[in-house]
Amino acid sequence: MPNPSQTIYECSKCGAQSTKWAGRCLECGAWGTLAEVMKSEIEKTRVSEKMPMGKVVNFNEVTGKDFARIKTGIGELDQVLGGGIVPGSLVLLGGEPGIGKSTLVAQMAAATKNGNTLYVSGEESAEQIKMRLDRLALDTVSLQFLGETNIDLICRTIEKLKPAMAIIDSIQTMATPELPSEAGSVNQVRACTVKLLEVAKKNNIPIFVIGHVTKEGQVAGPKTLEHLVDTVLYLEGDRFHAYRLLRTVKNRFGGTDEVGIFEMKSGGLEEVKNPSAIFLEERDADIAGSATTCVIEGSRPLLVEIQSLVSRTYFGYPQRRSGGFDLNRLQLLLAVLGKRAGINLGTHDVHLNVAGGYKIQEPACDLAVVLAVASAFKNKPLPREMLAFGEVGLGGEVRATGQIEKRINEAEKMGFREILAPNFKQQIKGQIKITKIKNIAEAIKYLQLDGRHTEEKNEEN
Repeated sequence: MPNPSQTIYECSKCGAQSTKWAGRCLECGAWGTLAEVMKSEIEKTRVSEKMPMGKVVNFNEVTGKDFARIKTGIGELDQVLGGGIVPGSLVLLGGEPGIGKSTLVAQMAAATKNGNTLYVSGEESAEQIKMRLDRLALDTVSLQFLGETNIDLICRTIEKLKPAMAIIDSIQTMATPELPSEAGSVNQVRACTVKLLEVAKKNNIPIFVIGHVTKEGQVAGPKTLEHLVDTVLYLEGDRFHAYRLLRTVKNRFGGTDEVGIFEMKSGGLEEVKNPSAIFLEERDADIAGSATTCVIEGSRPLLVEIQSLVSRTYFGYPQRRSGGFDLNRLQLLLAVLGKRAGINLGTHDVHLNVAGGYKIQEPACDLAVVLAVASAFKNKPLPREMLAFGEVGLGGEVRATGQIEKRINEAEKMGFREILAPNFKQQIKGQIKITKIKNIAEAIKYLQLDGRHTEEKNEEN
């Protein structure tokens, strides 16, 4: 009988360890997955005193190397990757099912003129992928296919063929016989990624790995998957909208603040060269509750429309709904609006939406959100050719944001005549009128949104 102090139990599905056996894993909830493992087997790799010392290098003696990046032929994708694909890199592409991940990598494989591309799929057959390629009218001369889920066989094939690039669709379907767990489990996903990383670095072959995204917006599998790869990309958007955003979450060879914008059409994903015009093309001039702001995505300024609808609540608790904007942030701004500007929305429902399915993450749009809500509450449209940006603090003050000059230049290029902005010190040349404000109460007074509510006036009449 094994010594209890030398025995632990490990879950074959998630890898969680326990000192006692249980019918159900306490981490992942799977039944009958705990198996006995001896501690002596785990500690075999303990460092020995006879181990020789590793080679230490002084950074002053190291010379940097310029990577010859591979151009994908898709400008937006190259920009997000930092200028192109680095040879030997492992790139993870995540996104919801049906968002266009397979379409993007197929277009990339057809557009890259650097050699043959090996497309590995564990979900679709060669005939199914050929149908997609024909529908997208893509050139398949340099594209090879492998339908396999055994990661060891896949790695061996990549080493033998030595393609210019490899695509794994998707990592959740791959498995290695070395582990008893099923494909898609934590251990399998991690082990398969490590094997692909070794092949990519050893043979200097760039590999794209497609990963599914859970309902919470995270890549399915262990969080360590993101730490294993060189670059993590997310393809975002609403499948009911035509626009897709490609964001960089991690990039060892470039910046992590770039974004690529695509439009989904019958022929695949097309690059959007002027996204500001796209997001503003259906703007209505005479509707209350609409405000335009400028957000910065990487090095690119984007103009987006924020829409708000305020109506009396017929329940005891007012509703707050938001699309494309953080709901908790909206709650905070409504509290500041009531306390610092005298616009109390305690008896009204507030609905907020960012037009075009775009998701705003930076606080520079706070002022536009506040003005859109105030405009909807007062039922008074804002000037169509006015743009607003600035972060709103808890005291109602409007704080300066970064890259102000880029925002102003983009607004002037798109034909706006006035900008409502926080008080900044730098001198910016241009023909556009800049109105600097200190707090939201000053902005609301300037736009004449501080009068009595239109709905209340109508009830008195």
